[in-house]
Amino acid sequence: MRNFKYKILVLSDLKKTANSTLKSSVSLAKMIGAEITLFHVKEYIDIVDRDNQLTTMRTLNEEHKKTKKKINDIVNSFSKEYDVKINGNYAFGKVKEEIQKQIEAYNPDIIVLGHRKAAPFKLIGDSITRFVLKKFNGVIMISSNENALSPNEKMSLGVLNGSNKIMKTELSNDLMPHTKAPLKSFRILNSQDATKDTSKLNEEKMVEYVFEQNANAMKTLSSYLQKNNINLLCVDRDKNNGNNTVNAETSLKEVVSKLNVSLLVSEA
Repeated sequence: MRNFKYKILVLSDLKKTANSTLKSSVSLAKMIGAEITLFHVKEYIDIVDRDNQLTTMRTLNEEHKKTKKKINDIVNSFSKEYDVKINGNYAFGKVKEEIQKQIEAYNPDIIVLGHRKAAPFKLIGDSITRFVLKKFNGVIMISSNENALSPNEKMSLGVLNGSNKIMKTELSNDLMPHTKAPLKSFRILNSQDATKDTSKLNEEKMVEYVFEQNANAMKTLSSYLQKNNINLLCVDRDKNNGNNTVNAETSLKEVVSKLNVSLLVSEA
């Protein structure tokens, strides 16, 4: 039996972004040697007609069969195509409660959430993203459809403001052999910080882009990420500092909502 170094939990709504999110997860899994569990939650209110209790059990049974088949079809298709271990699981109930139970039962190293332009998708909506960031202290990947990771292909990796937490971990060492050179560093600095020493970055053979903190900083950064074809951007979070990741003026929430690129968020 193969031993896997990491466990990845993919939270999915099984809608149009599901394949893209799972594809990015497969890409990450193959780079770092991980198994994947795809997990879906459906609220009872979305299944059962409260005004017709006589059909409740029949409706639930049908929905169980339909959901199980859909997950199995997705999982089997990706497992066969990319030769990676993927388990499928689902639950009916309150989304946050079921996600919490799954995290505790599976104990993943990395959680993957889906992402769309301007805001995360419905199941992994803003409140769920905040919930996972609050409850899970491990690494979180928020995948994007834009310039997404592709299995068995090297990626363009970027780091935001040094991303010291991720870049000092064993995970980063496992990612580096699958990363195109040079590594790209993006910094948003206040004017008084613009003269910071970047000698360490030069020693690590990074290309650095520095932007001044202003109202257009995130828009400019997003443009440069696209120009550099960044597939994955590493960002840090500080649980004791309101999850600020760029500087005091820019929150992780703003990074998630305004940057249309896949994010790899550090441990808390």
